[in-house]
Amino acid sequence: MRDLKASEYKRFEEIKHVREDGTEYWNARELAPTLEYTQWRNFDKVIGRAMIACENSGHSVLDDFAEVSKIVKAGATSKPMKDYELSRYACYLIVQNGDPRKEVIALGQTYFAIQTYRQEVADHFNQLDEDRRRLVVRGDIKQWNQLLAETAHDAGVITNE
Repeated sequence: MRDLKASEYKRFEEIKHVREDGTEYWNARELAPTLEYTQWRNFDKVIGRAMIACENSGHSVLDDFAEVSKIVKAGATSKPMKDYELSRYACYLIVQNGDPRKEVIALGQTYFAIQTYRQEVADHFNQLDEDRRRLVVRGDIKQWNQLLAETAHDAGVITNE
């Protein structure tokens, strides 16, 4: 199994949008080609399955799959085109319901799972009072210092003297 690197996740970060209130979203019409869907109708079916999963899990489909309309020029005329502003959770459900034969789907599953986990950890951390946050940070620093000392020792930088 090959290592997934931050550079491989760049494709999802490049199409991420952030609202003024700090919430993140992805446009479905930008996500589709990123996930190698060339035809909207095929991707729209995946969105439909993801919406069902969202509803069945007790989440609000309207919150996670906000339907928007964009005006696009088609020759001399303009026409409205359906799009969605997708939450991180919606994107996660989409990649879970995507074509499993595509390598980029597996990459998306990993990316959105990790990002969702990171957000959950950050939300939990932010709910702690200041003293408990300090203890968590102190424990993290202790672990990083131990890892740094071990790495330095293995590299011969630090001896037992």
